[in-house]
Amino acid sequence: MSFSPLRRRHLEDEISRITEGMEHEERSAIINAARFGYGPLARIFYTEEDVLHRPFGGEMQPGIFKNVHKRKFANPAPMGLCGLALSAFVNSLISMRVLNLHDESIVLSSAFVYGGFLQILAAMWEMAVGNTFGATAFGAYGSYWVSYAIILTPGGFHIKDTLVATEGMAGYLNSMGLFNFGWFVFTFLMALCTVKSTLPFFFLFLVMDLNFLFAALSFVLNDGQRANEGLSITAGAFGILVSFTAWFNAYAGVADETNSFFLIPSWYFPWTPKSVRTDDSKVGHED
Repeated sequence: MSFSPLRRRHLEDEISRITEGMEHEERSAIINAARFGYGPLARIFYTEEDVLHRPFGGEMQPGIFKNVHKRKFANPAPMGLCGLALSAFVNSLISMRVLNLHDESIVLSSAFVYGGFLQILAAMWEMAVGNTFGATAFGAYGSYWVSYAIILTPGGFHIKDTLVATEGMAGYLNSMGLFNFGWFVFTFLMALCTVKSTLPFFFLFLVMDLNFLFAALSFVLNDGQRANEGLSITAGAFGILVSFTAWFNAYAGVADETNSFFLIPSWYFPWTPKSVRTDDSKVGHED
């Protein structure tokens, strides 16, 4: 990898600062890594021809980023978004008592595999393409669906049975409320990272946050035997919005001029960062 004189001086200064006090062998390893661009997955420095694109929900990128098409890996975001969408869709329909259904057993299969395991895989590939936000979000929500499925699985871990036996049904419902309140806080933090992205991307995390909030309230404001039905239905309604918004962003990440006649426009906020071409004045991390 070749650098301009200004960038080379910047790199040498950074190496001197980082390697101060290191042994000779450690310093040599870092210098050699920097000379070869830190390896294919690091992508710490831009080349002068790189273009930074505007935030895009189809790639789970809340800030300016280097397009995934120039990398050796495909875009993993649509895969994770679809896993989130379907699991939320089925679970929310049951929460809304559609077709008079109450039992959540059908959710377990998608929660373990499509919403859980697949999102965790997407998180690992987001790490590979250098997307910290995508890796954090998919890893967290994939783990949420796996843990949710574990709680509801009959036998096995006996989590629900143990809570009901020791705390009563009200105690179990209150525990589920605390569980969802934790995810409400986490999702609020994730939503703060999307306020400079696109409207559909921000809307996804907004309605997901409200879904967790009303789900938590429905469990805490129980009648001793079951969650508050009105709040549960409200949570399900926001969950439906989560699923369709996630599918919307996933489609935006898959569809282009080569495979579809129907392309989705990007609705940016007035304060969304513009796409830029890197130069010697913009040196640093890709994210």
